[in-house]
Amino acid sequence: MNMNSDLYAKRRAQLAAQMARLAPNSIAIIPTALERQRNRDSDFLFRHDSYFYYLTGFTEPHAWLVLTSEGQTTLFCQPKDLEREIWDGVRLGPDAAPQQLALHEAWPVTELDAKLPGLLENRAVVWYPFATHKDLSARIEVGLNAVRARVRYGALCPEQQRDVCGILDDMRLLKDAHELDIMRRAAQISARGHIRAMQRSAAMLRAGQDVREYHLDAELLHEFRQHGSQYPAYNSIVAGGANACVLHYRADAAPILAGDLVLIDAGCELDGYASDITRTFPANGKFSAAQRQLYDLVLASQDAAVAATRPGARFVDPHEATVAVLAQGLLDVGLLDKNKVGSAQDVIANRSYFQFYMHRTGHWLGMDVHDCGSYVEPSQVGTVSERRDPLSGELIKDRPSRILHPGMVLTIEPGLYVRPAPGVPERFHNIGIRIEDDAVLTANGCELITRDVPVKADEIEALMRGV
Repeated sequence: MNMNSDLYAKRRAQLAAQMARLAPNSIAIIPTALERQRNRDSDFLFRHDSYFYYLTGFTEPHAWLVLTSEGQTTLFCQPKDLEREIWDGVRLGPDAAPQQLALHEAWPVTELDAKLPGLLENRAVVWYPFATHKDLSARIEVGLNAVRARVRYGALCPEQQRDVCGILDDMRLLKDAHELDIMRRAAQISARGHIRAMQRSAAMLRAGQDVREYHLDAELLHEFRQHGSQYPAYNSIVAGGANACVLHYRADAAPILAGDLVLIDAGCELDGYASDITRTFPANGKFSAAQRQLYDLVLASQDAAVAATRPGARFVDPHEATVAVLAQGLLDVGLLDKNKVGSAQDVIANRSYFQFYMHRTGHWLGMDVHDCGSYVEPSQVGTVSERRDPLSGELIKDRPSRILHPGMVLTIEPGLYVRPAPGVPERFHNIGIRIEDDAVLTANGCELITRDVPVKADEIEALMRGV
């Protein structure tokens, strides 16, 4: 458990100030995540709720934070219980929590429902995270109903319910020095895992051994835990050959062959913060001519996206820079026929590239691998334009993309995925390539914190030769 209590107290004070500005005399109720059963007498490994952890640094299950717009903080947590602590580990308990976590008071979570009506009574607004916790709104409504039963005695019931995620999303979007330090360390650990997997693949194939996707997945997991990561930030993708054309493929038992490319999308979570790296490499350490041609194209598109990632730019700019490079490249290598699809500008306008590149170029990164935060610029949310999607025919409403600022963290991850299809040159069949790095916005551009693992084709080959 992270006990940097001043940091979390500062965040709570910031949230309270925002609540007071937007809705005076209000109260926020924020639970941690639920424990979930995996099978008989066994739960999934517990992982705290990110919003709750961001405000408390507290990792135990069955905990709730209550915060008023005046800054009063109350924690409901598991009571001390010697018998349960023998089985499940030591609990902090409500007596020690206020001092340890810099809170005003704490109570056993078993008393939450009894105290909730009193906490809600005479408040104008109740804030809580919408659509994130099963039955949360129903539980709050039970408390509200108890308050309504007292209105004849002069009690006032909150007349509004508001989503606290909006405030917290904007707070979490800008990372502080503490957060960036953890994310850099997570990126370094993940990079070591990727290097280990690359080298293991080449070494096993040179030794004539049977190589499976799960062998490389094991290398990732070993390196993550070896350096203190609590767990992977998401289900690792380890995809050999044609499997790399499945965007959310999971590491399985498929064989990895000497002529294959291997796509690994994997990152560790460290102290509540995610990393997210994708590398594509030749299983035996040597790109074929066709593989190298497409790999260099994807890398060039990432270089363009990195150059477009700077303060004052829009979130969409790296994607548009990627697409511009890929559109021309797909024509140059013959994956698209200019006699059928026209110029690169036509390819972009008609989304002809979508056959080979069907996802966006990045997402926010932080406590969650697809982190919170609007992709629309808040000051321009009322500016709306309409367009007709050339592929689906759907009418799409566009709003101005988010303006980038120092302290934001996003991924940059272009790719190409070539499935066999009429008109697709056979030399490119079943090649899937994605290159992904984590970028921290700085005053002058961006810092790629995941480049401890090589990205250039020559450097990857050299790394895999040096086992």
